[in-house]
Amino acid sequence: MRTRRPTDRWDLSIRKKDRVLEVGPGHNPFFRSNVIVDKYVNDNTHRCGDIKIYAHQQFVHADGEHLPFKDKEFDYVICNQVLEHVNNPASFIQEICRVGKRGYMETPSLIGEFLFPKEAHKWVILDIDDKLVLYDKNLVPGNYKNNYGELFLNYLPYQSLPYKLLGLTEGELMINRYEWENNIDFIINPQDMYYLPFFTQKWDRTMVEKLFPPRNVLSEIRKVCSSSYHLIKGKIRQRFIRGKECLTLEQYLKNQGQNPPHHESTDRF
Repeated sequence: MRTRRPTDRWDLSIRKKDRVLEVGPGHNPFFRSNVIVDKYVNDNTHRCGDIKIYAHQQFVHADGEHLPFKDKEFDYVICNQVLEHVNNPASFIQEICRVGKRGYMETPSLIGEFLFPKEAHKWVILDIDDKLVLYDKNLVPGNYKNNYGELFLNYLPYQSLPYKLLGLTEGELMINRYEWENNIDFIINPQDMYYLPFFTQKWDRTMVEKLFPPRNVLSEIRKVCSSSYHLIKGKIRQRFIRGKECLTLEQYLKNQGQNPPHHESTDRF
């Protein structure tokens, strides 16, 4: 079940002694993760660069739908921007919940997919009533062939303060942020007319307010102030991590006395 809606991936409920697994971090691992899992190590089709690993982390070459861990082996499981790529999201989600007690799932929202489409994404996802609702992208009207990720993922988040504030004050506009415990509520390819119109029809005011409930002026001011404070904390945190460089997978495996693993497919997970 959902426990909360974090401000971003730096606002997670991870305790000091938690053992943390991260599935599919690719070129951008979370510093707090103890164990890193990736499946296709030599192919960057679904990510923006080569796999990176911090020196304190353990790398495991594994399939996200078949994780080589015991039930509830991890206190917390992080999965950022991976679910939209998978072939079998039900199996993937169930496996994440099997090995973890709690965790965080982040995906592009439907609007986010419009803004920075990627052909490699198989699903568009909305967070409705604390459920992750996935719909086959091929069935959704829209232009998903272009790729504007360089602007919306690699430029504006680092160069534009108004863009950063937009992402924090309207958190679900472009990103679904779902922190959970025990299990994740999800629906795949809904046919119920309660969910289906969000993916196939023009949004009316009722639908908009369902996803983005109106706030009063005081709530708006609080939201902007808390988001600004969060940005300041982020700058301080970056200074702390700046000196801790990531290793390439080749460097990591060399330090471990291992040879690089090989893959046979270009599909991620």
